[in-house]
Amino acid sequence: MQIIENKLIKEKVYIEKLNSGFTIMCIPKSNTRKKYAICGVGYGSNDNRFIKANERNETVIPDGVAHYLEHKMFEQESGVNSLDTLSSLGVEANAYTTNDHTAYLFECTNNFDKAIDELLNYVQNPYFTDQNVEKEKDIISQEIKMYEDEPEWKVYINSMKALYQKNPIRIDVAGSVESIQKITKETLYECYNNFYIPENMILILVGNFEPEKTIEEMKSKLTMESKIKAKTIEEKEENAVNQKEIIENMDISVPIFAIGYKINPDEKEKVKRSLSIEILLEILFGESTEFYKKIYEKGLVYEPLTTSFEWSRNYAHVLIQGKSENVDEIEKIIKERINQTIKNGIDEKAFERAKRKIYGLYVKEFNNVDQEAILFVSNYFKKINPFEYIENYKIISKEYLEKVLKEAFKDENSIKSCIKPQKNS
Repeated sequence: MQIIENKLIKEKVYIEKLNSGFTIMCIPKSNTRKKYAICGVGYGSNDNRFIKANERNETVIPDGVAHYLEHKMFEQESGVNSLDTLSSLGVEANAYTTNDHTAYLFECTNNFDKAIDELLNYVQNPYFTDQNVEKEKDIISQEIKMYEDEPEWKVYINSMKALYQKNPIRIDVAGSVESIQKITKETLYECYNNFYIPENMILILVGNFEPEKTIEEMKSKLTMESKIKAKTIEEKEENAVNQKEIIENMDISVPIFAIGYKINPDEKEKVKRSLSIEILLEILFGESTEFYKKIYEKGLVYEPLTTSFEWSRNYAHVLIQGKSENVDEIEKIIKERINQTIKNGIDEKAFERAKRKIYGLYVKEFNNVDQEAILFVSNYFKKINPFEYIENYKIISKEYLEKVLKEAFKDENSIKSCIKPQKNS
């Protein structure tokens, strides 16, 4: 058993990799009654083209299979849905699909043993039939249509379409109404058998556990046999953006926008770079900055800008989002803010203030069992240890930030996505 520790935040993580390849992590917390379990699979919406083990030919599946599979995993041969079973135990259960992984989870204060048995049973024993796969198509179609009617979602997905030429992140995780019609039980079993394998899975438990004892108990519950994972095919993405802007009209009162920057997903110093970009976004556009006060007082925005940095094994980008009556003006001011900071350098006080704030946000995540579990599962599939964020905090200098700023925020790699109010007829 491996134990990793961060003495600064007084956290220990107990890790055991089983002979089958399945990884178990247990993070004990004595100061809470809540227990949180999350089972992650390194299979997401971007894994839509792959080569199976011992085969040469490429397999192409419809968009949206990973999300569809997540929906159907709760089906049981008994006819009882596992979500209903978990709910009857007083357990809050859920699941989600991202571009690079799928996760099944629950949190509880009581009935942990029964709940973990149910979770590991349905994750390890799928039950798909023509009938239960077919009936889900209407449900997921409605979900897709609902998101298509959400202006914030349209701004986001249009940003991905503008930023990327080939990467599947440009496609909705749920696929399209058309693509999911092609999904069959055979499709789901094919993807399950090639990606839901021990080497590609992790179970993370956070809460008031005795770690060695708990991990030993989990071993008998994880019965999947070792297999070789299919290899996802990833086309090389060019550095250039796909198109500079996408503008649509919807039934809204105030325009919604996103300014995006496509960034090279450099595998070197990925944690340090990620942390640096988060600090930079706080320095540039944080709610406490003079910049935000200025644009708010001018009436250019009604609320703080939302900033985010998303990255995984083959993509990386920054989004700066908000609402404004004058999107062209706010875009101009945002870019001026970036370019002036590149030219003049970063203010020392602003650097220290932003650095402390981002550090505090990370420390806060480790005090919350669900946030910590989700952080660990997400970072596991990025092949990093979340403690690295805390450890890299001290070594980030103002000079390093200025270097990252020049590399990441280039005008030629920027895009604009905007949803504007419908024009009166």
